[in-house]
Amino acid sequence: MAQVAITLAQVSITLAQVAEKIGAKLVAHNEQLAVTGIGTLEDSTAQQVTFLANPSYRKLLATTEAAAVIIHPNMLDECTTAALVMDNPYVGFAKLSQIFDNLPIQASGIHPSAVIAETAILAEGVAVAANAVIGEHVELGAHTRIGPGCVIGDHSIIGKHSLLHANVVFYHDVVVGDECIFHSGCVIGADGFGFAPDAGKWHKIAQIGGVEIGDRVEVGANTTIDRGALDNTKIGNDVKLDDQIMIAHNVVIGDGCAIAGTAGIAGSTTLGKNCTIAGGVGIVGHIEITDGVHITGMTLVSKSIKEAGVYSSGTAIMPASEWRKSAARFRQLDDMARRIKQLEKNL
Repeated sequence: MAQVAITLAQVSITLAQVAEKIGAKLVAHNEQLAVTGIGTLEDSTAQQVTFLANPSYRKLLATTEAAAVIIHPNMLDECTTAALVMDNPYVGFAKLSQIFDNLPIQASGIHPSAVIAETAILAEGVAVAANAVIGEHVELGAHTRIGPGCVIGDHSIIGKHSLLHANVVFYHDVVVGDECIFHSGCVIGADGFGFAPDAGKWHKIAQIGGVEIGDRVEVGANTTIDRGALDNTKIGNDVKLDDQIMIAHNVVIGDGCAIAGTAGIAGSTTLGKNCTIAGGVGIVGHIEITDGVHITGMTLVSKSIKEAGVYSSGTAIMPASEWRKSAARFRQLDDMARRIKQLEKNL
């Protein structure tokens, strides 16, 4: 059966319905006012809802033309329109964005050009788009959608209500939970970087493990998660991975972590629960990072972190002339430390 991508019609919803769906208290003269979209404080129209999460934008409350503002109780007195009051307006915005999401919906069914192994098991409501390849003994959960050009390797399992955008590649023995999203170009289960040196030559180490990914995980475009050398590489529940991240073999990432773009985690490192890793961070292999650690952008993590908190490394931006002087002084620090130690002995 051929499948067709369809786009949701324009959504129209009353403010009372919005309040119920996002868990807000509505303060309005007309609870049945219909809205059809979401926008910024500055540019919203009278048919849109906006939000205020950052107090630095509160001055725009006086001029916004939005039908309603998602707002914290502390700022309600400053709101000149209908208000959707909640303790975390940013979460309200996230929930509202899902109502007005315009992502085309892929209809269930199998495109004629898809290649599906006879041993594959497809549950009710699965969609497989053009030129996708589904390998031997693959299992796809109910209402999971496989985009154009995707490749799912043998013995891989994907849970229900998951989405693979175009050109996602799963190697063999990848296991994924429910309600996961994989963006275009990501590769899950490629070989880890394992080679044994021998007199100027390299012997490849077969990567025998797989990849395990939990529920409600999102993986950004062109991110790679390598398979384990012996045990599996493991990604916990509710993990969010940005674009162009590299996760090496046998890494373990705990539940609730979020990692920003171009970060890299070397092999056999364990990241605890509810950690955030900012863009460009590099983490060496074979270390452990405890729960609740937050690492700022471009930091190099070279040893285990045993206490929760915020960690940084490197130098902040400065004029190049000042940076060159600082770099020169940095090279002199060891010699200076020895001189100071000698001076202290002579006192």
